[in-house]
Amino acid sequence: MEQSSATATEPTNLGGSSPDIRLSGVRKAYGEVVAVDGIDLEVQRGEFFTLLGPSGSGKTTTLRIIAGFELPDSGTVELGGRDVRDLPPYDREVNTVFQDYALFPHMSVATNVEYGMRVRGTAKEERAKRRDEALEMVRLSGYGDRKPSELSGGQRQRVALARSIVNRPRVLLLDEPLGALDLKLREQMQIELKQIQHEVGITFVYVTHDQEEALTMSDRVAVFNHGVIEQIGAPADVYETPANRFVAGFVGVSNLIERDGRQFTIRPEKVRLLEPGEGDDGMHIESGRIRDVAYAGMITRYLVVLDAGGELQVVRQNLETTSAEAVEQGGRQVAVGWRPEHTVAVKAATHTERG
Repeated sequence: MEQSSATATEPTNLGGSSPDIRLSGVRKAYGEVVAVDGIDLEVQRGEFFTLLGPSGSGKTTTLRIIAGFELPDSGTVELGGRDVRDLPPYDREVNTVFQDYALFPHMSVATNVEYGMRVRGTAKEERAKRRDEALEMVRLSGYGDRKPSELSGGQRQRVALARSIVNRPRVLLLDEPLGALDLKLREQMQIELKQIQHEVGITFVYVTHDQEEALTMSDRVAVFNHGVIEQIGAPADVYETPANRFVAGFVGVSNLIERDGRQFTIRPEKVRLLEPGEGDDGMHIESGRIRDVAYAGMITRYLVVLDAGGELQVVRQNLETTSAEAVEQGGRQVAVGWRPEHTVAVKAATHTERG
């Protein structure tokens, strides 16, 4: 079995100047609990950058440190090359969009969007111009007179987004903004958010625990685990070449196989169930038995117990297979195969290695 090795992707400076965000050695503890443990991070101008991780991994604390809602115990925080560690949130070139929208219920949509500009003393004509531009950008032209209670969840999220971009911040921080939406609307908003980010050209830093959301929307992803960053890279790099066991297991579904004292990971969609007499075509092949079958419409998931030890999840598209035919495969002895270049040798996660 051949292996490919996984390494973290270095930041790419998209604009050739100072990054919009630079965190160096940032640490934050609450009593005995270390929420962020000395992280280094750069986000370039115009990136859609996602902080991905499970609950308690440090991603939201990191976002709040960038926003100025939390002060780090140590380390530096820079926005556009400027040290902002001691600046309050209102003096930083950032705005934040929260999951609960934080709209004023007694105000109209238009007044909600204008609120920040009114506080800053922007002239009435300029406020109206920028308000209308922002509402058009989020596909809510003509909704200015409505109250938040008259809008759907997706529309309220768009209002919150319009209110945040209307002041033209350097960076927009989004804290799980789609978490309260149903699946179909969330998928629709993922596409729209990415389109809006391209249109306005503002750097987005997005917090989520949803792996598919991160892979779909991001230019780069930072995978958090117990206050450290396990890997930073483009979505395809993080998915195809995970840096360690934690990333492999958290970002999507992955199989972990141990052979000759080493551990390897391979994604279920890379494994094939081979038909009797099918040639190996350069694949690594092992035998096993199908222990479980789960029919899921477009695909079927098979759990194969390998004769050499361990088990694999295998995903097969249902191009011509019915649910009955899929379920009948349970208990069958099979051969499975995969191309050697699709396996990745993995090591322990950073947090695990620290004990």
